[in-house]
Amino acid sequence: MRTSVKAVGAVTLLLAALGSAGAAVAGPDDGNDERSVQAERGYGVAQGLAASSTLSLTKDQASANPLALATLAKGLKAKVVTSGVAARNLDMGALWPIDDPKYLVYCNEQSPTDPGVQLISLADGSATTVLTGTQSCDALHTTPWGTVAIGEERADGHVWEILDPTKIDVTVDRATGVVTGQGADLVARRDALGSVAYEGLGFLRSGVAYYGDELGPKNGAPGGAYYKFLPSTRWNGSPVTSLAQSPLVSGTVYGLKVGSGSNTGQGMQLGDASWVQVDATAPIRPQTTAKGLTGYYRPEDLSFDRKAMAQGTVRFCGNNTGREQAHFYGETNCITDGTLAQAASADSKPRVDLLVAGSPAFNSPDNIAHQPGRGNWIVHEDGETTFEGAHNNDLWSCRPDGMDADLQSDGCLRVATLNDLTAEWTGGFFDPSGKHFYVSIQHNITGKGVVLDITGWR
Repeated sequence: MRTSVKAVGAVTLLLAALGSAGAAVAGPDDGNDERSVQAERGYGVAQGLAASSTLSLTKDQASANPLALATLAKGLKAKVVTSGVAARNLDMGALWPIDDPKYLVYCNEQSPTDPGVQLISLADGSATTVLTGTQSCDALHTTPWGTVAIGEERADGHVWEILDPTKIDVTVDRATGVVTGQGADLVARRDALGSVAYEGLGFLRSGVAYYGDELGPKNGAPGGAYYKFLPSTRWNGSPVTSLAQSPLVSGTVYGLKVGSGSNTGQGMQLGDASWVQVDATAPIRPQTTAKGLTGYYRPEDLSFDRKAMAQGTVRFCGNNTGREQAHFYGETNCITDGTLAQAASADSKPRVDLLVAGSPAFNSPDNIAHQPGRGNWIVHEDGETTFEGAHNNDLWSCRPDGMDADLQSDGCLRVATLNDLTAEWTGGFFDPSGKHFYVSIQHNITGKGVVLDITGWR
């Protein structure tokens, strides 16, 4: 199904239940009063939402009108890319083919017997399963050399690389890495990156990869660390027609260690850091403590800063979920790693800075997307919707740091809220133009995958 209608006009009753419309700004700011009259200038919308929705549609209501699952900021509109046919837990996705998109390719975060990767037709919303056998397929990105990389979000998770998802119908064996079915030679497990719970995963043109291990601290042990993969052979820009030509075939993995000398460990999560080599052929998690790596509370998705990259600097921002029950509402951090040339070395000088501190309004940040042109960060909430009162998960647009004294975001505006207490926003990403924002409403009340295309960004 492919329906087009302005979401704010289609659900008048839902807006009324939200209360008066007006911008709600959270997070650090530059001292300016960023209210709705200035929202368009800073956030690209006419007016933000005053509060999270407290509504929860029934299955019949949501199935009949999937657009009613979301209320959007004034100026934004949405159409349904797919509803009622795709797998229920569509997580992260990308456009495919890269140069002439006809599909969305999505990870499905379920068991090995469920669909692992699906193709969603942009023309009619139909869903085709092309890969099964993965466990909790979460991370999915296209690479600069033109392949699709997926990551499993579990302790023994793997990265798998796909040469062309339109030419496969395969089953993967997680234990052995064996791939069977049509196009089996177009899929490979990338053991060189090691085994962790993948969600945040990003690639530079050289083949350098950054990722985190989605793990929380427990009994005094640190949480998940961030890692950098340096390929043995960098991509030279030539077309990749075989997976043997991918830079992910072999390389070395390094973990992030904030601080220096004896000034490392708990309490040292921000500031100057270094990369410490780990053994990717052995379990990586135990090495977090042994190598003195810095742990975070469940590192989630990450996204590269396009503006920094255009200036030759490697910078990415990612979320740490935190733990609401302990009133640690999570955070968004950014890591810089020098120039593109420096980032391709283990001797680069990374630094970690806080972008947004969580709060009761801005809590449990999960996925994140950098907005082309404007440079804002779209942060997805994945909170417990009954914690401290019923409320739905939101999308926030967070501005980059401006010309003020601090290094943090100059404010975050609520630009969307769900109307389904069982669901979360996930996997949102912009097309290269920055005009289309594709986002999944995961494990929603309909029991099927719902993907929206949100436009109207100014």
